[in-house]
Amino acid sequence: IVVPGQTITSDPGLLKGHGTYTSASGTLVSSNTGVVERVNKLVCTRPVKSRYYGEVGDIVVGRVTEVGNKRWKLDIAAHKDAVLQLSSINLPGGEQRMRNYDDQLQMRRFFEEGDLVSAEVQSMQSDGSVAVHTRSLKFGKLENGMLFVAPSSLIPRLKQHVLSLDCSVDVILAKNGRIWITRSREEALGAEAEAEHIEFDDFRHANTAVLPDERLRICRVRNSIAALVAVSAMITPEAIMHLYRSSEARGLPPKGLLEPNVIAEILQI
Repeated sequence: IVVPGQTITSDPGLLKGHGTYTSASGTLVSSNTGVVERVNKLVCTRPVKSRYYGEVGDIVVGRVTEVGNKRWKLDIAAHKDAVLQLSSINLPGGEQRMRNYDDQLQMRRFFEEGDLVSAEVQSMQSDGSVAVHTRSLKFGKLENGMLFVAPSSLIPRLKQHVLSLDCSVDVILAKNGRIWITRSREEALGAEAEAEHIEFDDFRHANTAVLPDERLRICRVRNSIAALVAVSAMITPEAIMHLYRSSEARGLPPKGLLEPNVIAEILQI
């Protein structure tokens, strides 16, 4: 993380990007507080606190704000609400067909106002708005878990953003800073039975009470993430599990992870 006026590099072969400028001495200097990113020879700084700016392929978690004509609007902490078209969702049972007038009349059967939805960024429009889809079976309505909001700059780009941690807790590290935490679910079966199995598993997961030991695990993961945010550390599966295991080894309750001296001791800062 760099601050305004801090020298990023003195390499003359690099190009200045957003959030940087060239000083009189020829060095590349940051013009805001953010994380340094480099793409080939282009260097830029991404602000620590800013609205989410989507990229195609990003996993996001949003809340439905409006049900409209053949589309839903989702709040994904961006400058504009994301748009989820009726044609961009999975139909019950994985059915493959054209959406018809009856589907339009029953849109609230799929998602209604206030629902949390995981989705993937499909495209970026010229006005900055985002189009998302939930065609994959791993996306859709989120139920029976908890949402934690973190700065999007603290979530790096990972190979997998939908994770099953070693502590029997599932986590979605969405690139827009919305983190979904819930108990682990059963693995999907073969490809042929996958749609029906996942649909049944979704129903069972949403309608089964979370047991006390599961609540404790979810709370400990949540507080591990909160501890990383408190010290502006990057939120990765390895960092979460390091805090989780270290707090368990010390016999700390989940709330003990929120104490500054405990965070400093475990992270050695």
